[in-house]
Amino acid sequence: MMSDPLDVVWKALSDSTRRAILDFLREGPQKTTAIVDQFPALSRFGVMKHLDVLREAGLVNTREEGRFRVNSINVIPIRQIYERWVSRYEEIWASQLTGLKKSLESETRKRK
Repeated sequence: MMSDPLDVVWKALSDSTRRAILDFLREGPQKTTAIVDQFPALSRFGVMKHLDVLREAGLVNTREEGRFRVNSINVIPIRQIYERWVSRYEEIWASQLTGLKKSLESETRKRK
């Protein structure tokens, strides 16, 4: 049972094919047929199932354009994950890396 609204996003991102679809959509909106063509090892039905999971997670938006469906990436859920799980630790890591850099530079100067 999913208790956090971002659980469905994490689940969608856990699959490498879905991440590859999102990478493809980073280039810009794509018709479903173009996505299917990008993944020849999968059936059209298989690609559609992956797209459904991405849509349910809010990671992909789809609009009708004539008889075609055009899919585009929605970065908001990814940004929410970033803000919740990554940005909190940025300062800590930046501080640690700056300290490491200074220490290494000091060691290098001592050796010369």
